Amino acid sequence: YNKFIELNPEKASAYYIRGLVKAKLEDYSEAIADYNKSIELNLDFASVYYNRGNAKRELKDFRSAIADYNKAIELKPNDASVYNNRGNAKYELKDYRCAMDDYTKAIELNPDFASAYINRGVSKAKLEDYRGAIADFSKAIELDPDYADAYYLRGQAKINLGQKDSGCLDLSKAVEL
Repeated sequence: YNKFIELNPEKASAYYIRGLVKAKLEDYSEAIADYNKSIELNLDFASVYYNRGNAKRELKDFRSAIADYNKAIELKPNDASVYNNRGNAKYELKDYRCAMDDYTKAIELNPDFASAYINRGVSKAKLEDYRGAIADFSKAIELDPDYADAYYLRGQAKINLGQKDSGCLDLSKAVEL
């Protein structure tokens, strides 16, 4: 990609793809620089903003990540992953209710999105809605019966409700998986 960009410095998609590679290598600052260049060269695709938001979230720049996710949603409003990741950034800012709204939207767009159920359940647990959390963790398990984290989190929520035996069974299942 470096050579391609050297030969074609105005090719916006090359910067975007190189940014993806840099993000895979966990070089998030450099990935962001390439995403910025691709945007500067008028690559106005939702995926550029989405991936730049992901890189910013990795660097703990949650507010800026949310701004990028907002732009990605503006360009492509039906992408469940963007809502899920924006919810993750809001969660990191301890805005659990708004995070839950994003997870709910992700689930509406993709009812089989097990991770969105997990994320929403974790937010509910933070707000001490353990019954709601258990329902979300149970749905994630229904969608993916081998999802160890779902059993672990459901077990914790059950224990918080005083359901120690059932909670311990879930924790055991998590260890087994």
